[in-house]
Amino acid sequence: MSDEDKRLINNALITRFYEAFNRLDAEAMSACYSDDVLFSDPVFGELRGAQAADMWRMLTSRAKDFSLTFDSVRADERTGGAHWVATYLFSQTGNTVVNDIQARFVFRDGKICEHHDHFDLWRWSRQALGFKGLLLGWTPMVQNAIRAQAQKGLKAFQAGR
Repeated sequence: MSDEDKRLINNALITRFYEAFNRLDAEAMSACYSDDVLFSDPVFGELRGAQAADMWRMLTSRAKDFSLTFDSVRADERTGGAHWVATYLFSQTGNTVVNDIQARFVFRDGKICEHHDHFDLWRWSRQALGFKGLLLGWTPMVQNAIRAQAQKGLKAFQAGR
């Protein structure tokens, strides 16, 4: 397979992933991942394999007032990226969050084997947590508490499946 063919396949894979996300179809999203995928973002930290798939299952099953846009999809034979914006109701506070995210991908054998989402956690916490996030969302203490709560929620979701 030529490098150009790989580029086209990887570009289509990113598009397929976000189209599935827009439909809240976690199974189709997970099908884009390798079995040993490494996912990371500022809220969940690093997740591997089934943990990453379960995170998407949890988030899509709980999504309220959700919308997603994506653009700037680009890929070569090994890596890729995209820009995406998710708007949703944060269930713990009822606040609307507009999360602006840059994603980076690594591909292997026609699948995403690494997915790294980058966004401003303080900006997210100001929206999600309101006044507390505004005042304290930049502190390591609050950011670590956000991560711990996300991990706790994921473990509870996995236990209930």
